[in-house]
Amino acid sequence: MGRTGPDGGVGRFLVDSGRLSDAELEICHLGALFDAAYFALGHGSGPRGFQRGAAHWLGPVRAVGAVAVERETRRRGKLLDSLWPYPQVDTEPVVLRRPDGRAPAVTSRQRAVLALADGVRTPARIARELGRPAFHTLIDIRRLAAAGHIATPRPARPGPPGRPDPPGRSGACAPPAPDRGPAAAAFTDPDIDLLRRLRDALEATL
Repeated sequence: MGRTGPDGGVGRFLVDSGRLSDAELEICHLGALFDAAYFALGHGSGPRGFQRGAAHWLGPVRAVGAVAVERETRRRGKLLDSLWPYPQVDTEPVVLRRPDGRAPAVTSRQRAVLALADGVRTPARIARELGRPAFHTLIDIRRLAAAGHIATPRPARPGPPGRPDPPGRSGACAPPAPDRGPAAAAFTDPDIDLLRRLRDALEATL
């Protein structure tokens, strides 16, 4: 930022100076963009609007259409649900459980997450303290909840029909996730109307 200023030249500077290749910059850009889109759109609320002409200090890397954003938002939601279909673990403070002997061993990466699970820190805060992407931390959280290492809080509102109640904060190891065929994936669609308006606005500028 000190060399390029806030006018969107950081990405190009990193490539031109040899610190990153074009492919590496694009991978970082797309990963961050699609992860951010999941948090902004994945639960159906969506942002209230977009600021016309807003630019990021990284600068232009690759144009991404609204259809691709929608597809990747859905894919991330389905991935998390396939691991453990209780989205409330994504936002509530992480509480440790004592799993039974059938629970799989944790990896070193997951162990670092468990070390910060104190019933106060949320997954987002744990991700910040570990310096990890928030979505990657959600994957660890869902896997740990499915294995019974962390508690699954009960939802504030009743879940969809057919979805089992989550395990409590005490008791036996969490049950395995239910069979989730293509038609049974419980995922809140992103704000489709918002994405379509965004697509139309982008196409109008071409």
